Amino acid sequence: MTTKIYEALKWASLFLQRHGRDENVGEIALKHILDYNRTQLLTNMREDLKEEHLLQFQEMVQKHIEGEPIQYLIGYEYFYGRKFIVNNEVLIPRPETEELVEGVLERIHKLWDRTDHLELVDVGTGSGAIAISLALENPQLTVHTVDIAEESIEVAKQNALHLGANVNFLHNDLLNYFIDENKKVDIVVSNPPYIPHQDWLQLDEVVKEHEPYRALVGGEDGLDFYRRFATDLPKVLNHKALVAFEVGIGQGEPVATILRNTFNHAQVEVVFDINGKDRMVYMMK
Repeated sequence: MTTKIYEALKWASLFLQRHGRDENVGEIALKHILDYNRTQLLTNMREDLKEEHLLQFQEMVQKHIEGEPIQYLIGYEYFYGRKFIVNNEVLIPRPETEELVEGVLERIHKLWDRTDHLELVDVGTGSGAIAISLALENPQLTVHTVDIAEESIEVAKQNALHLGANVNFLHNDLLNYFIDENKKVDIVVSNPPYIPHQDWLQLDEVVKEHEPYRALVGGEDGLDFYRRFATDLPKVLNHKALVAFEVGIGQGEPVATILRNTFNHAQVEVVFDINGKDRMVYMMK
């Protein structure tokens, strides 16, 4: 007895719903298995599924119900219109972070002429989503990116190669390389670990048990990395500079205060994301 695409999707939707998972995962999995876009999937709803595809689909849905993120199961996630390889050595890029990239591009345009050559460093690169997107969107940038985990850098390098981005990768801790080399930069961007440890304990197992702890948790209050940045930024920033951070919900003003205390005369702003959550903090001096 054959199973049609719409029947497989209906089964997955009910199964996922019953286990408190995102019903959309079935569609993501089947598009990947069949190599279809959404239009192709909708057009071929009454098509029979090959048995091998059905078994692969059922296994993938089951693994997700057991807690594995669908992005790790299919091996990629889209970010800023591009396909990024991901695995459990890197955080899965989130839509909110696309807003950080957009905010950085807008502020570069306001602060500098299009003919200016700018040095940018992305700290804690993970999959390379931020650094690679910025490098590809703005050719006036020389992009450096730092991560403490070599495993993450390997993933980011694959993405840069696959997407044709020219990025300089550094295996180091925060801004130490630039301080040691007495190297100045114009822009520092980071989506650092910012989840308080207690909050991490309450996270959904899909995140907590599969995405790397080192990329999620920023100490007891989640602000450890921002405090370290406050110490290091004055040593590496040029006279005219931009700093852009992603922050956790409720951290906008605390992070802005950390920056204001470090840069007395700078312009610091907290920006809310599309969902109305404080998500980005920018400092311009």
